[in-house]
Amino acid sequence: MAELEDEESTLALIYYYCHEKYFNHVLNAAATAQRKFNDPIFSFFHAYGTLMQEAIHELETIKDRRDVSLCTFMALVYAEKKRPNPDRDVIQELDAKVKEDRKSATPKGLYYAGMFLWLLGRNDKAREYVERMIKISNGSREGIILKGWIDLTSGKDSYAKKAGKYFDEGLREKAEVFSLMGKAHYYEYRQNYSGALETVNQVIVSFPGFLPAFIKKMTLLLALQDWEQTIDAAQRLLQRDKNNLAALRMLALHSLCREGDIAEVITSQFSKPEKHTALQPVVKSVQAVNPFYFLLVSKPCGRNEKVIQQTHNMVDRAFSQAQGDSDLATELGYQLVLLGRIKEALKWYKTAMTLDETSVSALTGIIRCQLIEGRLEDAEQQLEFLTEIQQSIGKSGELLYLRAVLGVKKRRPQDEVTNLLNDAVDTHFSALQGLPLGVDYFEKLNPDFLLEIVKEYIGLCPPPAQGQPPAPQLQQCASVLETVVKIVPGLIQGVFLLAKVRFQSGDIDSAQSSLQHCLDQCPSHAEAHLLMAQIHLSQGNFKLSSQSLELCLSHNFEVREHPMYHLIKAQTQKKTGQLQEAIQTLQIAMMLPGVRRLGGSAKSKNKKVELSPADCVPVFLELAEALWLNGEQHEAAKVMQDAINEFSGTPEELCVTIANADLALLRGDTELALSMLRNITPEQPYYIQAKEKMADIYLNHRKEKRLYASCYRELVEKLPSPHTYLLLGDAYVNIQEPEKAIEIYEQALKKNPKDGALASKIGKALVKTHNYTKAITYYEAALKTEQQNFLCYDLAELLMKMRQYERCEKVLQDALAHDPVNELSALTNDCRYLVLLAKIQGKVDKNDDALLSLQRARDVQAKVLKRVQLEQPDAVPAQKQLAAEICAEIAKHYTSIRGYERAVKFYKEALVYCESDSKVMLELARLYLSLDDVDGCQQQCSVLLKSDLVNEDATLMMADLMFRKQDYEQAVFHFQQLLERKPELESLRKFPGFWRWLKNIPPEPSLTLFVKNMN
Repeated sequence: MAELEDEESTLALIYYYCHEKYFNHVLNAAATAQRKFNDPIFSFFHAYGTLMQEAIHELETIKDRRDVSLCTFMALVYAEKKRPNPDRDVIQELDAKVKEDRKSATPKGLYYAGMFLWLLGRNDKAREYVERMIKISNGSREGIILKGWIDLTSGKDSYAKKAGKYFDEGLREKAEVFSLMGKAHYYEYRQNYSGALETVNQVIVSFPGFLPAFIKKMTLLLALQDWEQTIDAAQRLLQRDKNNLAALRMLALHSLCREGDIAEVITSQFSKPEKHTALQPVVKSVQAVNPFYFLLVSKPCGRNEKVIQQTHNMVDRAFSQAQGDSDLATELGYQLVLLGRIKEALKWYKTAMTLDETSVSALTGIIRCQLIEGRLEDAEQQLEFLTEIQQSIGKSGELLYLRAVLGVKKRRPQDEVTNLLNDAVDTHFSALQGLPLGVDYFEKLNPDFLLEIVKEYIGLCPPPAQGQPPAPQLQQCASVLETVVKIVPGLIQGVFLLAKVRFQSGDIDSAQSSLQHCLDQCPSHAEAHLLMAQIHLSQGNFKLSSQSLELCLSHNFEVREHPMYHLIKAQTQKKTGQLQEAIQTLQIAMMLPGVRRLGGSAKSKNKKVELSPADCVPVFLELAEALWLNGEQHEAAKVMQDAINEFSGTPEELCVTIANADLALLRGDTELALSMLRNITPEQPYYIQAKEKMADIYLNHRKEKRLYASCYRELVEKLPSPHTYLLLGDAYVNIQEPEKAIEIYEQALKKNPKDGALASKIGKALVKTHNYTKAITYYEAALKTEQQNFLCYDLAELLMKMRQYERCEKVLQDALAHDPVNELSALTNDCRYLVLLAKIQGKVDKNDDALLSLQRARDVQAKVLKRVQLEQPDAVPAQKQLAAEICAEIAKHYTSIRGYERAVKFYKEALVYCESDSKVMLELARLYLSLDDVDGCQQQCSVLLKSDLVNEDATLMMADLMFRKQDYEQAVFHFQQLLERKPELESLRKFPGFWRWLKNIPPEPSLTLFVKNMN
């Protein structure tokens, strides 16, 4: 606990504890102050701390003390009303005493009465007392400061905006801790976190024993998104107070959200009380203060069973001490849902409803359990009730999500479900608007809930079709997941799902990068290894695909019970010509529990494996195709018939129809394939895929471009949306009709004006038609709307291509003319602009300006690297590569103006970012050679040749170095190595030194032959 320095700062500390509801701390601080200062107000606060834990006898001992009598009678009224059976006569008598005492109350009495009312959250009533106190005391400084606090916490913006002037007025005479903290809170309210931090630092300097200032500093540093300093502040706080709840919680959040170190959270935060970060010594305090204090760690932990078991135990203990608390019973239900114990969860939600029949959160929990158990009619009935009363309870993202889940389970139209999920996301994120990064933000973000929404989106997406735009749901998925991964990069499941979405969207490189980061953090992530195997398979890296499958199996042997493992294995075998082995692998998959619905079970004997029809249908289709390719047409037809029977009445039935059409194509029967596909109507799922397949048949099998385009035109007519317009525009591009494509893209852009990809496609289509002037006009018009600023780079590149360097430079300078930014996307754009600007300036001989632009780019990229490690860890390698390229360009500029020392410095900096960059190493070696630094050159060449044994330039340079050192034997050795790899010897023609020193070395047979051949 903080050292009590004087009466004023001690009162401020007690006010803080009261406001935060740390009633044990109130008791301890007030008891110490009673002994030290002998003021009745500390007796009152000791009684207040006790009162909040349901004891009132202390108030009776101080009710006759003049300055505290009014607030004491108020507290007695409050205490009596809190009793299970309040005595109305006693309340009436105490109310009368309050009214009587108020008439003759001293300024101090009114002040403490106002303080008490403010702590109870009755701001309007508190303001009345304080304003009267200020009036009769001729502008009491204490009263003005308290009025600032009352207005700031009133929840009314009109009052809160005026609070700052009251705190400033309170600080005129001297720096007083309660006023300084109020000013810091005011700056925080106005989102001026730097100003708030400066004020808090002033408190820390003036009142070094005032712990709330250290806590506030920690939260402000987090609001500024500076995790490094936040953790440093938390650790400093723990040095002063080893059981500080705020610091402990911050370290737990950091371990989970930033590092993804669940083991550290379990061992340090729950299991080892002797460590300074342990939670065990403060569990009782947590329950006394707020049993929900540490529960937010259950939301970003990826449903880790050990973490949730601990948070469940905390709630369980809290409920055992407060068995009438409906909120605790509801939380117990939620914790059990996270643990997958649905029947127990349902029991606790029903208990919560018994304790509070109006509990919406408990009813929502019941609906969630009913949906999981498949009791759809019960869930639908309850959802209808909640939807009807939604106006009074407010729009709920969770309620919209549950309606979407019900829609999926009842096979309602995909658009209806997608719209519900979109509304759920918008409603959920609306609650985060204006919130700084902090505990409240993490609580409301609820990453676990967002991942559940993402999984529903992914379930609506059809399998990715090569060359076609991704399903629109994937774009929404990516948007949600990028936010989650940015804020909670330690949530491995979030990183994995982002990789999956990127893979399904066709962004293979980004998917692989995210997946590699996921596996670096958690090498035993079986699903990640499976997805990596799929990516390698899609890239034609069959050996790497097989290795990923083996790694997956080594980490989780039970993966063999999931058909996806066998499906990828079979696809790899088929691609490598092992058709019979592929058929055997798929036949094993067909025998897995749950793959066949008819006569099968969705659970294995050992462990529950949840399989959806979407998991199973690819096994049937892949087996049918493999049998057909193996010449077993009859068996293939039987498997397809089994698939039709298995998936009849499900959305996957249409997927089987499309696959059947593929088999018809293999037989050369295009008419039958088209006939099957025509039977799929716009109201059915996979209609878009069916039309795409028909278009492909018309274009690639029948060579009928008109009918190819008509398929997409029909799509737009039947299902008009930005997605179908985009498909039609792409179709026109494919058949070399870019003018029509532009027209369609523009219509799509009107429907979705913020779609950057669409706007970029229009510009590129105009370029494709060689209509450069119109393309430039389009880009410039789009930029004037300030909605398409991302097109700036496209415009600059086009102007550079057209050699309109002056206009290009102006576009880039305009893009860079803005206030300082700190957002990662804005910093990344600025860096791209600066690199391109330097390139343009170099082309027009503005070399000094080009160098300055590159140096600015280097500074911006340093900020990008700092941010990207926290927000997009998977993008770090690419950003480091860019930083290395910028440094290398700066080095080239310095080399051109003979600033060799600085050139060496920047080449070395480039190698810090990308130590294996052979181009940079070669440039640095050449620079050393030109400076006659033989040792430096040799060192670079040696390092380069270790990683790239066949690097021709490095080998030639080493030969030259050996000649300069008069080590002719080694020189000949390097030439012989090159001769073995390059017998045609053409590479030696570009080595001028060779002819000069060849006469000075002993004759070598290979070199003699070389001279003979060259002559």
